[in-house]
Amino acid sequence: MIRIHGHPYSTFVRRVHIALVEKNIPHEKIVVDMQAGEHRKPEYRKRNPYGRVPALEEDGFMLYESSAILNYLEATHPTPALVPADVRGRALVDMHMKLCDLQMTRQTGTIIFPKRFLPKDRWIEADMAKAREEIEKHLAILESDLGGAEYLVGGRYSLADIAYIPFLEFLPLMEITPPPGIAAWREHLMARPSSVATKPAQ
Repeated sequence: MIRIHGHPYSTFVRRVHIALVEKNIPHEKIVVDMQAGEHRKPEYRKRNPYGRVPALEEDGFMLYESSAILNYLEATHPTPALVPADVRGRALVDMHMKLCDLQMTRQTGTIIFPKRFLPKDRWIEADMAKAREEIEKHLAILESDLGGAEYLVGGRYSLADIAYIPFLEFLPLMEITPPPGIAAWREHLMARPSSVATKPAQ
C-alpha cells in the first residue's frame, strides 16, 4: 500500500493526490502536523531529510519531491497514461514540469504563504510584488506554448497539467489576471473531478 505523508494545505502534496485520483491508485494519507513542527522531527526526517512534504512510502521504499513521485506513479501504474507514448511528447512533459518548478512554485509560495497564514503587517510586499511580476512573465510565455489548446502537451491531459493545477488555483488570491488562454486552461483543469476532489479547504 502506498502511503503519502503530507499536509492538506500543501500545493506539492495536492499534485500527488491528483495523480492518485486520476489513476485510481489505492493509498493511505498520513497527515504531517507541520504547525506542531512534526516535519522537523527525526522520525519524519527519515522519510524526507529536508523536512518537506510530500514523502511517499511503499514497502520500505521512500521517495520525496513531488515531481519524482509523479514520475514514479506513472512508471509503476502506467494506466491510464499521464504522459505521451512518444519520446518528444515525454520530453515536453518533463520540460513543462521543470519550468513549473523553476518559474511558478517558489514565486507562488512567496505570495500565498503570507496571504494565507500571516497577518498583513508581516508581509514583505516588495518580495511579493517581484514574485507576482515573475509569474506574470512566465504565464505570458506559457500562453504562447499553450497555443489555445486545452492541455499543455499533445492535446491530452498529462503530468505537465497536474504540475500546475495547485498553483493556478491561487491566481485570484495572488491578484494575477492571466492571459485569456491561460484563464481558459485553468478553468478547464479546475473542473476535472480530480481537481475538485483535492481542492484545498482554504
